[in-house]
Amino acid sequence: MRTISYSDAINEALREEMRRDAGVFIIGEDVGTMGGVFGVTAGLLEEYGAERVIDTPISEAGIIGAALGAAMMGMRPVAEIMFGDFLGCAGDQLINQVAKARYMSGGKASIPLTIRVTTGAPGASAAQHSQSPESWFMNVPGLKVVCPATPADAKGMLKAAIRGEDPVLFFEHKMLYAEKGEVPAEDYVVDLGKAKIARTGSDITIIAIGSMLRHALAAAELLAQKPHPVSCEVIDPRSLVPLDVPALVQSVRKTGRVIIAHEAHKRSGPGAEIAAIIAEEALDYLDSPVRRVAARNVPLPYSPELEKYVLPGSDDIVQAARALMR
Repeated sequence: MRTISYSDAINEALREEMRRDAGVFIIGEDVGTMGGVFGVTAGLLEEYGAERVIDTPISEAGIIGAALGAAMMGMRPVAEIMFGDFLGCAGDQLINQVAKARYMSGGKASIPLTIRVTTGAPGASAAQHSQSPESWFMNVPGLKVVCPATPADAKGMLKAAIRGEDPVLFFEHKMLYAEKGEVPAEDYVVDLGKAKIARTGSDITIIAIGSMLRHALAAAELLAQKPHPVSCEVIDPRSLVPLDVPALVQSVRKTGRVIIAHEAHKRSGPGAEIAAIIAEEALDYLDSPVRRVAARNVPLPYSPELEKYVLPGSDDIVQAARALMR
C-alpha cells in the first residue's frame, strides 16, 4: 500500500469528492491562490476554478454563514477556518445557526456542511494560535466533532463528513500534516463514531485523542520494556461526537485502568466527559481512578521551553501509567 502524508491525504479527499459531486466546493481564507496557509488545498483552484475554490475576506462569521446558506440550498460546502482559535469569531453562526438549523426547521433542512479546522500547537505560536478547542463544541447538540490522527483516517473521515447530512467540525492537528502513513488508493470512507484499537494490551487502556495517539504509542512501547513491563491498550476514538462508548467500555472492562490523553487543557477538556462516561458505564471494573494527561490550565506560552512544559507528551503518559500500576 502506498504511503502519503496527512496533508496529501486530505487534499486527495477534497479533490476526489469535488470530482464526484459538483455540489462540493471549498470556501475560506487563502484556500485558493495560496493553496491554504498550510498548503492543504494546493492545486485545487487550478483544477476546479474560482467558483468552487473561493477565497474570502478575513471574516470567520462570514465564511460559516455563507457556507450554511449554501448547505441549506443543497450544496456541500467545505469551509476552512485557518486556526481553531478563531472559531470564537464564528461562535453565533456555529452554535445558534449551524448546529440548530435542522432542528429549528423540523428536520426539513439538511446541513451537509464540513468545517475543516486546524488545531493544536504548531510550535512557538503563542496563546492565540495554539489552542485545542474541540471540547468547546462537544457541548453543542447538532454538531459532530472528529479528530483523525492518521493519514488514512483523515482521508476516509473527511469523505464521510462531506457525504453526510449533518454539520461536522473536522479538526486537523497542525503537527500531523507532515506525518506519513499507508492510505488506500481506492475510494473508501471511515464511519464517524467508530473508535480504533491502535495497539492491544491488558494492563492499562490509553484513550489518545488526535495528535496524542503518536505519544501514546511511543509511551506504550517504552512501558512494554523490561524489567517491569506494562501492557497498554491504545484506543483512538477518532470521533468525539459521536463517541464510540461501547468500544471504550469494552477495553476498560478488560484492563481495569484508564489514561485519557489529549492536548486540550485538562479542565473541562474532552477527557472530562470521557472519564464521566467511564464512571457511569464501567465503574465496577476500575481498579484505579481514571487519570487524565493534558495541557496545564494556562494560556499556551510563546517560549518553546515554557510551551514544552505546558503541553503533554509521552513522558507524561509513562508517569501516569507507572502511578496507576503501583
